[in-house]
Amino acid sequence: MGKDMDEDKDKIEEQVEMLDQRLDNIDSVVTNLVERVMHQPVSIDCICPKCGSTIRVLLTGAVKVVGRNQG
Repeated sequence: MGKDMDEDKDKIEEQVEMLDQRLDNIDSVVTNLVERVMHQPVSIDCICPKCGSTIRVLLTGAVKVVGRNQG
């Protein structure tokens, strides 16, 4: 029974590591997308599977520069 528990533990550790890597990849993609949107608009085109209409989503962002008046 100890061997089975060790194998299960190893499998769980491997799955957790794979999940961690996937989350890191998702984080990188989202971060890059946000950085791009903040500098230039991003257009996403989707096609409705029912009617075939094209749906366009335009993402834009704005960067506010905040400074202090030094008097």
